[in-house]
Amino acid sequence: MGRAFVYVILGGGVAAGYAALEFTKRGVSQGELCIISEESVAPYERPALSKGFLLPEARSPLSSFHTCVGDNEERLTLKWYKEHGIELVLGTRIKSADVRRKTLLTAAGETISYKILIIATGARALKLEEFGVSGSDAENVCYLRDYNDANRILNLMQSCAGGNAVVIGGGYIGMECAASLVINKINVTMVFPEAHCMARLFTPKIASYYEDYYKSKGVQFIKGTVLSSFDIDSNGKVTAVNLRDGSQLPADMVVVGIGIRPNTSLFEGQLTLDKGGIKVNGKLQSSNSSVYAVGDVAAFPVKLFGETRRLEHVDSARKTARHAVAAIMEHEKTGEFDYLPFFYSRIFTMSWQFYGDNSGEVVHFGDFSGSTFGAYWVSKGHLVGSFLEGGTKEEYNALAKATRLKPAIEDLAEMERQGLSFALTVSQKPLPLPPVDVSGSGVVLGRPIYAFHAAAGVIVASSIAAFAYWYGRRRRRW
Repeated sequence: MGRAFVYVILGGGVAAGYAALEFTKRGVSQGELCIISEESVAPYERPALSKGFLLPEARSPLSSFHTCVGDNEERLTLKWYKEHGIELVLGTRIKSADVRRKTLLTAAGETISYKILIIATGARALKLEEFGVSGSDAENVCYLRDYNDANRILNLMQSCAGGNAVVIGGGYIGMECAASLVINKINVTMVFPEAHCMARLFTPKIASYYEDYYKSKGVQFIKGTVLSSFDIDSNGKVTAVNLRDGSQLPADMVVVGIGIRPNTSLFEGQLTLDKGGIKVNGKLQSSNSSVYAVGDVAAFPVKLFGETRRLEHVDSARKTARHAVAAIMEHEKTGEFDYLPFFYSRIFTMSWQFYGDNSGEVVHFGDFSGSTFGAYWVSKGHLVGSFLEGGTKEEYNALAKATRLKPAIEDLAEMERQGLSFALTVSQKPLPLPPVDVSGSGVVLGRPIYAFHAAAGVIVASSIAAFAYWYGRRRRRW
């Protein structure tokens, strides 16, 4: 027994929903598209789990944050999928995949075949056991990766209001969950091995600002050490967290956010892997031409920096999904994916955005005692990254555009003096237009600015072609 589809999306996260919407915009026929997901719900905006669902004043049912509301598009409910003839195969685990035969085998033994496969399997949360610590199965130890995880955290928060929570990890999940716990009137201690929070992105100065703000809300930080074990009672609940430095923390609940790992196991040995994910080209196409990969699991070329990267963020998931569908439906018309790495977070009343790459020398700017400040990263004499807290929409847009332009930087002190106005000024410059290949001539020209330039080019090219034809015929006569 089995089913066959033209297009199959494997995975039911953010990328799957955005891909489904793009397919419908490009005229996919009813019955051609299928989404397979281990979750029992339709694709939804995962950032809402930590940025909204856990907050008492913003809590809303799952249906309110189905994709694609995160990008101001229509909300894809179960009814929407049915009306568009898209098959949702939910609560289904794929046991094995055969990319040569273009088949997927479910845990229940059903075979699902495809002509084109989009891998949107995302990533899984790293478990404590992978670091030699047992206890993930304790009743009050939580991770946050999907809707079920969020519900579990929510139920625990409600049952231990006024109690103690220990957050293991100082990255995205740790910071956002800690904020949610505090807002829900729970005492929070964060534990992580790095010297400061968000160590993969923040500079010490930026991190210090957020840590001070968290401390003002009652959050305690224990840095430079890691979890070594739990004290667990006879009911299977953690009562205390033991750290490697010898200290012990009382705990009514524990939230673990120690990183993720891409879900590639189904395709190991069948597709080329890179950066921990599935390697794809500029059209998000893998080493097998009928298989594409998007979102957290995809390692794609970032043209701006000339290297392959795998980016763990919702913006990348949304945009890679759309581009992959465009490449599938109109392969020849779709160019290379040209992405500016982008990350953001909202915590308490604060909101920051980052663009580009955090490598090279750092130039901080703004008022770090106030609410608006930022940083630039300069590598090999060019701006490569920008960060801003507390900006307006226009300022964030300017930051993004300036980073993409990669202007040359000669004076770091002057850049610091100008601060945000530097990006605002640079962003007024037009983005460089891509070159236009004059087909058949072997000559690459810049895109013409005026219509008569284009017309003149056509006339010249036609004249050359006519002369070549006439000259060739004369040679044959000779």
